[in-house]
Amino acid sequence: MSLRDDVVVPALECRGLSKRYGTGRIVLAQLDFTLAAGEFVAIMGDSGVGKSTLLNLIAGLDRADSGSVLIDGRPVEQLDDNAATRLRRQKLGFVFQAFHVLPHLTLAQNVALPLLLNDLPTAAALDLLAAVGLGGRGDDFPRELSGGELQRVAIARALVHRPTLLLADEPTGNLDPATAHDVLGLFRAQSKATGAATIMVTHSEAAAAVADRVLILSDGGLHAARDKTANAAHAAARSTDDAR
Repeated sequence: MSLRDDVVVPALECRGLSKRYGTGRIVLAQLDFTLAAGEFVAIMGDSGVGKSTLLNLIAGLDRADSGSVLIDGRPVEQLDDNAATRLRRQKLGFVFQAFHVLPHLTLAQNVALPLLLNDLPTAAALDLLAAVGLGGRGDDFPRELSGGELQRVAIARALVHRPTLLLADEPTGNLDPATAHDVLGLFRAQSKATGAATIMVTHSEAAAAVADRVLILSDGGLHAARDKTANAAHAAARSTDDAR
């Protein structure tokens, strides 16, 4: 959270967020959600319930039918296109399920893109590639990579400019268990080190176990997870973390 005039402002707040497709199915219904700086939340739920839609609404890539999304107290829906682009560029990191790695750029250039757009030094791009297990491959092109490797490039790109809000849509879906474990550790370490608020959409209970909170999206709203197995795994992971 940030301080403004002695008032604590959440990193992210969704107020009464509603979304339906056409005149048909309601995806989100008056959804309320608050996320503090440095908090790591996993969102689970059946396919098609609106998890990716929620991330897109938060990022300003889609518009809600009603309600408001506030990032550091600023209503995203009230920003014009230029202001919304600046907000995404400076404050958000987004790991897309479809990667969106640019084929005509090298891996290093792909990862460095958020740094260039924010007029920041680009040396950190190679460090992030190494952190996701792709050290020494900065000059390779996306066509030379597997799906899992492309996913790791997308993750490095989302983290490289140290965003204050990190949105990740199935970030471990194409990764083997060992690599997924390392990537989740990187997410958690970045969240702790920079105070980034993190939302991870996942179907994996093992992935969700590293989060501070696990929420289920169903019937248009977010509900506390009732999965005792996931909660127990989370508690064990946190205990191991704290003991180190």
